[in-house]
Amino acid sequence: MLRKCGFLLGLLMVLPALAHAAWNDDWSSRAKVDVNPAGLQSAESQVPVVLRLHSGNFDFSSANLDGSDLRVIAADDKTELKFHIEKFDSINELAVIWVLLPKVDPAEKNAHIWLYSGNESAPSTADSQASFDDATTAVFHFAEKTFFQDAKSGLVATGDATVQKAALIGEAAVLNGSPLVVPATPALALSSAGGLSVSAWLKPTAVDGTVYQQGGVSLSIENGKLQFSNGSATIAGGELKPDTWQHVALTVGNGRASLYLDGVEVASGEAALADVSDNVQIGAGFQGELDELVLANVARSPAWIKLAANGQSMDSQLIKVHAADDDEAGEGSSSHFMVLFESLTVDAWVVIIILAIMFVISAAVMVAKARQVARNDKANQEFLQRFNQANNAQLLQLDQGNNKTDSTLARLYMAGLREIRKRYAADGSVSLSGASLDAIKAAIDADLIRENKKLNANIVLLTIAISGGPFLGLLGTVVGVMITFAEIAAAGDVNVNAIAPGIAAALMATVAGLAVAIPALFGYNYLSSRIKNINTDMQIFVDEYVTRVAELYGK
Repeated sequence: MLRKCGFLLGLLMVLPALAHAAWNDDWSSRAKVDVNPAGLQSAESQVPVVLRLHSGNFDFSSANLDGSDLRVIAADDKTELKFHIEKFDSINELAVIWVLLPKVDPAEKNAHIWLYSGNESAPSTADSQASFDDATTAVFHFAEKTFFQDAKSGLVATGDATVQKAALIGEAAVLNGSPLVVPATPALALSSAGGLSVSAWLKPTAVDGTVYQQGGVSLSIENGKLQFSNGSATIAGGELKPDTWQHVALTVGNGRASLYLDGVEVASGEAALADVSDNVQIGAGFQGELDELVLANVARSPAWIKLAANGQSMDSQLIKVHAADDDEAGEGSSSHFMVLFESLTVDAWVVIIILAIMFVISAAVMVAKARQVARNDKANQEFLQRFNQANNAQLLQLDQGNNKTDSTLARLYMAGLREIRKRYAADGSVSLSGASLDAIKAAIDADLIRENKKLNANIVLLTIAISGGPFLGLLGTVVGVMITFAEIAAAGDVNVNAIAPGIAAALMATVAGLAVAIPALFGYNYLSSRIKNINTDMQIFVDEYVTRVAELYGK
């Protein structure tokens, strides 16, 4: 029997360790990243995707200031994946991480990877060259320390352009019609027997201009349409929108060329490449922002292009980062004792009445707070749906005809809207500088803190019940035991009938203390979780709100 108990005890001690077994115990935190290839018909390999980290899905305090301890691990919790960091701002809690997924298979259920952090002594293993497959010849993030340097091969583009710090993915190049030029190199040379893929994110101010040109081969925008030309054939299709981020791509190979807009093929036709070894011109005649220009010497498949576009977009459905694992433990116990109320002494009644008052107050707080967070959560979901569905023209008009009484997100929206309207020009237009955007975000953050204070108001009464209830019950128990033994000593007679009333009173006080503390404990944990979720939603909303305002009205 003892051997069986010892075995069971050992098993119980080992199971938690097995449940939390991870890639490396030197890393204290990990976040799960879901991979959801919805709509994909076949498996694709070597797909680069973007992990967008912010305060809502990643604990920046768990990582080194420069993100050097980050590691990306496959679902098997063993295999390290290639990645590199385009941006890691631990102060503002924003990061952009590129990860090369070895395979994306729609047949794989619950596909995911892991993002590890929390090892101060870990050196950086980020590798921008290995984060893209061998067919990739150049990747311009426009965020490298060397101005306009390619992250894959180290090529440098020169020309008249500036950098937009707050772009779609990290930073972007702002072009004014003058091209960036990449010197001719064998790695970028085109071959009649080879292939070509060009992709980029564009936010044009005018829907004309050349995105890519090498010799007679070009990807351009003509009268708002994407256009490919190889000198003898022309293919056009799609409709680009001004002042909106869109993913464009061109593939040429096996005698056929295809154009893609936001991952969807919009035109195709017969075309071939010639042998070209000229330099590469980027953005000749193009005005607007350009980000993530990627060149490859193969014709990517339609599925690959779709995955790349989805995996890099702001509202990616392919990649979802969850907050780091939270290990929580709780204890609870209850006991039922048959006692006679007429046996309770005055001191026990005093303690129980105080505890009853505490119970009523804590119950009232829990009910009121539960109703409040339920109303807030429902109203937030309704407002967030309106916000996500609003187009650019409607972004600053969501205050019209909307009940904002219960929605914390709506109140944060109004706080930002008030600050934006203070900066309207006389003609009703608005153009926000970086300082104005910082001021607007500061005003919204101030209201966010006030909303948090409202959400947490009176929660302290539950903590008082949790910590004070058992102590008051213990006080009643100790006093009851003291009185019982004092009566026994005075009577000089020790028997069950003499001891039972005092012990019953003492135990009743203990039970009453636990009866106050246990519901308050459960209610406090539940409300804290709901309030934390609402707070997380508010923080994410502030980031999305300010980002959309910056994209539409930032200078």
